Amino acid sequence: MEAVLSTLAAIAYPEINPIAFSIGPLDVRWYGLAYVAGILIGWYYARKLAARDNLWPNNTSPITLQQLDDFVFYAAIGIVVGGRLGYVIFYEPGKVLENPLWIFAVNQGGMSFHGGFLGTTIAMIWFARRHAIPLWSLFDIIAAQAPIGLFFGRMANFINGELWGRITDVPWAMVFPTGGPFTRHPNQLYEAGLEGITLFIILAVSIFIAKAFRKPGLLTGIFVTGYASFRIFIEFFREPDQQLGFLYGGWLTMGMVLSLPMLLVGLWAAVRALKAAPNE
Repeated sequence: MEAVLSTLAAIAYPEINPIAFSIGPLDVRWYGLAYVAGILIGWYYARKLAARDNLWPNNTSPITLQQLDDFVFYAAIGIVVGGRLGYVIFYEPGKVLENPLWIFAVNQGGMSFHGGFLGTTIAMIWFARRHAIPLWSLFDIIAAQAPIGLFFGRMANFINGELWGRITDVPWAMVFPTGGPFTRHPNQLYEAGLEGITLFIILAVSIFIAKAFRKPGLLTGIFVTGYASFRIFIEFFREPDQQLGFLYGGWLTMGMVLSLPMLLVGLWAAVRALKAAPNE
């Protein structure tokens, strides 16, 4: 493949200002708005699911709307803190060793889904124990709305022109402002479509047709397995992080390495739920 592929057939990248609007000296970015939109729309959807008693075991929702409202605050903390710590630990450990205060430089970007996943999981475990909520059911209701946040997050990555894909000559390739004079896979759109839209549809079908909520942990297993599978697949098109490159001198990327344990845990959770006694 030539070093620089022809850009004549490439789809024009829609250069959108990453700053949505400004209030005085404060710039409000689409990336931050994506997080807010994902949390709020996900919270609204989760409330609708929690209010449907007929979806849950014994026709009784395991969580009240007030409890769900209260959990949003802790979920947001888990996402942001976990996402930032995950990025620092998994992708930029050198920077924080040189300057520990860099961990707070969120204005420079840097969030990890896997870190946010762990942070939210810890928040759910703590909240479920404190309020005597069945843990697996809490996992399930949060898993149901997670693809909403993933969709908005990946679209924000696209607007920022970051996390683009590898060099390619496919007809829908794009030249990203920060990706050099190369036509690349619009990897962010792949992730938005698979981890966001497709996974949301799979979970919705599992909830409303397969009645997955009636087997606590099943929807969690489907979500974790689905995300990990899609992420590993997409990593074959995504440009590895520059500071890491391919791991172990081969074709593995950090995204693959972090997703493999998720895949195993997701399969275990689904099998565990299916083997459990029927809970109608």
